[in-house]
Amino acid sequence: MKVQPIKELIKEMRAVARGEKRAPADAAEPSVESAEALLRLLTPDNRSLLRTIRDAKPQSIAELARLTKRAEPNLLRTIGKLEAFGLLEMRTINRRRVPVAKVGMLHVEIDPYDMRDRIEASPINA
Repeated sequence: MKVQPIKELIKEMRAVARGEKRAPADAAEPSVESAEALLRLLTPDNRSLLRTIRDAKPQSIAELARLTKRAEPNLLRTIGKLEAFGLLEMRTINRRRVPVAKVGMLHVEIDPYDMRDRIEASPINA
C-alpha cells in the first residue's frame, strides 16, 4: 500500500499522462494520503465488517447485510471505501457482487518527524 499525499499523487499522474515520466512500478497499488487516513477507516464497526467478510464468506451483498444487520446502501458505501483502500475486492460470481477479503494483516510504520509513513499489507491466507 502506497502512502502519498494527494497533491503528490496528482502531480505524478499528470506527469505520467504528459509523457514526462514513466508510471511508477507501484502505480497499480492502492494509495492512501496518510497512515492516519487508513486508521480512521478502521473503526470497530468496519473491522467487524471485514471479519465477517473474511470468516463468513458471504455470497452476496444481501447476505452480508443480513449477517451484519446493516442496510445495503450504507453497506455498499462502506465496502466502496474499504475496496478503494485495497482491503477487500468485489468479485462477480454468477451475476452477484461478492465481497472478498484481500488483506490478512497490516503493518504500519509511522515516522513522527516526517511524512514518510509506510504501510505494508500481507495477503490473506487462502
